[in-house]
Amino acid sequence: MEERIQKLIISPKANVREALRQMDATGRKLLLVLEDGRFCSLLSIGDIQRAIIANIPLEVSIEQILRPEVKVATTKESREDIINHIKEFRNDFIPIIDEEKKVREVIFWEDLFTQRTTSARKQLNLPVVIMAGGQGTRLRPLTNVLPKPLIPIGEQTMMEDIMDRFVECGCNNFYVSVNYMADFIRHYFDNFSKHEYRIEYFQEDKPLGTAGSLHLLKDKINDTFFVSNCDSVLDEDYGEILRYHRENENEITVVSAMKSVYIPYGTLETGENGLLESLREKPELTFKVNTGMYILEPRLLKEIPSDRIYHITYLIEKLIAEGRRVGVYPVSEGSWTDIGNWEEYMKFINRP
Repeated sequence: MEERIQKLIISPKANVREALRQMDATGRKLLLVLEDGRFCSLLSIGDIQRAIIANIPLEVSIEQILRPEVKVATTKESREDIINHIKEFRNDFIPIIDEEKKVREVIFWEDLFTQRTTSARKQLNLPVVIMAGGQGTRLRPLTNVLPKPLIPIGEQTMMEDIMDRFVECGCNNFYVSVNYMADFIRHYFDNFSKHEYRIEYFQEDKPLGTAGSLHLLKDKINDTFFVSNCDSVLDEDYGEILRYHRENENEITVVSAMKSVYIPYGTLETGENGLLESLREKPELTFKVNTGMYILEPRLLKEIPSDRIYHITYLIEKLIAEGRRVGVYPVSEGSWTDIGNWEEYMKFINRP
């Protein structure tokens, strides 16, 4: 069995955290679940996300979250039927299983088609707000010369990289919040960008926080919309995030990354008078961290005060206090990059 297939194999006894780590390591969102060399199921990132949303611990074995039925091919099917199956379901890959549940072959999408068109690229046609007004202090001294949205990522800029991900799923209308070096940003997109984006700028007269400027859009956006920081790169199915948002009737959905922290020491829990209650040897802790990408309902724009600093966390806390629906959609740690700091920026531009 070839090396790239070997890297996709996972035991049903492995836990959810291990599966997430394996997906990030392989750059795939689908794994082959085998036990004693025989096919058990397929594990998708969607399976894991549904488990996390249901508050199933990451220590749970994946056999407890597997779907009862998955789409596979059999040795009895013709090659043409299998290829048509891949086209229909947009599979990253499909295993071919024999009567003894042995994997005889794995057919990958990239081996058949040059263009990647997946269910992740549904035509959503929703407005996108890009928050590009900050000074980018974490990337100084580079941002003393260039505004953060125009920092290079390969042959284009940071903001173009983010916008292109939305364009791929049919979101072409951008509202860009600007302040620091605003004229520089406008000049670049008017004269040097290789792409034609539909951009409407809205400008703060002074810094208003991560959401304060959104009140300027209260009469312009009338549909569910995305909000993204200009330094948050998300390799994810935006259509699935939107589906979760709508099915749960959320007013805000926060996209979170599962960030793991390894503690290389034994940790102690103490009680009254410093008496030891429990200890954990070199634990790995996982947190849901805010990626800086959200989905909002347009009515919320009227609840943002004008002309004062107002962070999006203020709005989220307000809704929670009022018992309103704020959802959290999880993605793997490797699916999100905060390119607004030097370490992650350098990793991102030097990735294979």
